[in-house]
Amino acid sequence: MAKQGYHHGNLAQALVDACLSLIEARGPMGFTLSEAAREAGVTPAAVYRHFQGRDDLIAEAALQGYTVFADRMEAAYATGQPSDLRAFLATGAAYLQFARDNPGHYVAMFESGISVNRSPALNAAASRGLGVLEQAAADLSRHIPPARRPPPQMFAAHVWALSHGVVELFARGNPGRTSPYSPDDLLETGVGIYLRGLGLLPADT
Repeated sequence: MAKQGYHHGNLAQALVDACLSLIEARGPMGFTLSEAAREAGVTPAAVYRHFQGRDDLIAEAALQGYTVFADRMEAAYATGQPSDLRAFLATGAAYLQFARDNPGHYVAMFESGISVNRSPALNAAASRGLGVLEQAAADLSRHIPPARRPPPQMFAAHVWALSHGVVELFARGNPGRTSPYSPDDLLETGVGIYLRGLGLLPADT
């Protein structure tokens, strides 16, 4: 692509898009800021009008990802209402679908080493998305007798860990990591086992 210099239609977003493409191809540490500029069709000098370095660029990609993620989680939670169980299961399915639809964003968010505390905006977006899962867990945990009720944050963390594990091992197309079952089935049955252990599902569900 021919370099267009600073007068790019939307340089900042073009660089984020280039960053996402490179992350998908090489991982978050597999490219330089100059390569992102070349992918976007601009000179390296133009990049610094928007981003101080590669980490700033990846942080912006993560921010955009968390914003989309939060919107998806909120929509999934709403579609499951008024059933606390359906709302909870919908958020888990939405997590998996987001990772499938947005692999570059997913890596920028969870695997790049960029802290969610890097900026107030990034922290707010991350808290909003993961807060939906915690709210769904809190709603569902009200159906567990208090003596056996885990803290909602622990409940949500367990399901988040299960969802992330399914994404990492089976939903990203990693060579050598295959399963005779789909990622969706793996997540659904895993969450089902967890919920049965808490008494939230009957044994034959």
